[in-house]
Amino acid sequence: MASSIFDIAGSGMNAQSLRLNLVASNISNANSVGSSETAVYRSRQPVFAAELNKAMDKQNATSKVNVLGVVESQALPVMEYAPNHPMANKDGFIFKSNVNTVEEMANMMSASRSYQNNVEVLNTAKQMMLQTLKMGQ
Repeated sequence: MASSIFDIAGSGMNAQSLRLNLVASNISNANSVGSSETAVYRSRQPVFAAELNKAMDKQNATSKVNVLGVVESQALPVMEYAPNHPMANKDGFIFKSNVNTVEEMANMMSASRSYQNNVEVLNTAKQMMLQTLKMGQ
């Protein structure tokens, strides 16, 4: 049972760590520009799925977080007329990243709190195991 707690919390921490890394990448590229829609940075988001395992001989169900992959946002980049910009296309337009920094900051706060909650689960399980061992002495 204890190992499943650590597995579940660990998978959650791995997922939130990926999410935090993607948020950092998105924020760092929020002001990037390109000369075409395809050349500009697009926001990237993780795709998670809960994986439910149930042992046949035991009725304990455990759930882990699986990272299915990373997807790019399909939102269109912002097109801006800037004929003097070095990255402007032949029509004088530049394309700005579709990263929404407000959404990314909210994502960062949520991922950080989820990561911290998983750390607390690990610490609590560890303390409970230690207390149980002390009772047996």
